[in-house]
Amino acid sequence: MEYRPLGNSGCSVSALALGTMTFGAESDEESAHAQLDRFVEAGGTLVDTADVYVAGVSEEIVGRWLAARPAEVRDRVVLASKGRFPTGGSPNDVGLSRRHLDRALNASLRRLGVDCIDLYQVHSWDPFTPIEETLRFLDDAVRQGRIHYVGLSNFTGWQVQKTVDTAEFRGLSRPVTLQPQYSLLAREIEWEIVPACQSEGLGLLPWSPLGGGWLTGKYLRDARPTGATRLGENPERGVEAYERRNGLARTWAVVDEVRAVADELGASMAQVALAWLMDRQAVSSVVLGARTVDHLADNLGAADLRLTSEQTTRLGKASDPGAADYPYGGPGIEQRSRNIGGGR
Repeated sequence: MEYRPLGNSGCSVSALALGTMTFGAESDEESAHAQLDRFVEAGGTLVDTADVYVAGVSEEIVGRWLAARPAEVRDRVVLASKGRFPTGGSPNDVGLSRRHLDRALNASLRRLGVDCIDLYQVHSWDPFTPIEETLRFLDDAVRQGRIHYVGLSNFTGWQVQKTVDTAEFRGLSRPVTLQPQYSLLAREIEWEIVPACQSEGLGLLPWSPLGGGWLTGKYLRDARPTGATRLGENPERGVEAYERRNGLARTWAVVDEVRAVADELGASMAQVALAWLMDRQAVSSVVLGARTVDHLADNLGAADLRLTSEQTTRLGKASDPGAADYPYGGPGIEQRSRNIGGGR
């Protein structure tokens, strides 16, 4: 397993992270604990959760796993969680206000059974709370020892820039990461969000790196998904609605190219898609989301996979979403984003 800086910080994390959104829902506690054990055995360190994952159950499962493991295992884990979304019925049980985040953070610490969360991320922008208020709370939490680092999630480019500028101007704890949707099927963040993060030293922690399962090869052209998969159980659920994704020619161009590269390397399609994403220079760690230990074990195989420059170029060409005219016109994605591209 490769280890990388957590953005512009002194903390190192594994290049693959374990996301826990399935814990308590698609993965019961026994399976969740087995995934955590397998992840750590493979050299994984970054474990990512959130207070709204199954209404706090995910954090509780992670907390019980931590409590049952020896100190040397617990000490390896870099623990990340998030707050922002509704946790109750009150108008103040949501958002990035000092009041809500204070209660949300305390509740997360209690469920996780820890005194400090290594990376505490605000789950999305809050248009109703001044960013100064949010940042002052997070800075206080760092000074109090309740969190070590500040992270962002699902922010746009201008929101990232405003947050960083405000933190620097006010002398407050600066965010070190951004957790965005990013994959071969979702590359639009390369237009503004990735350059903003690179400019300000924020590491990316991509979620949905397999495009909601499309990049694993499990879905077929014009055949509605069935069975024990996220889209099979409920095609309207997840990051991409089945009908929308299935109707895009680009989806199948990407899937076909990923399959071709996987066949060349004797690897799974998931491993190829993850290896491509790990090669993006702005990426600190790619967040995996597995339902079973077998799925996780396959994903972890991406840690040892290396794509050739020719394979990377082919994947980039197939997945190029194109760009709108002004101000994004000009050279293609691969040329515009040469500083974002491969080369670990």
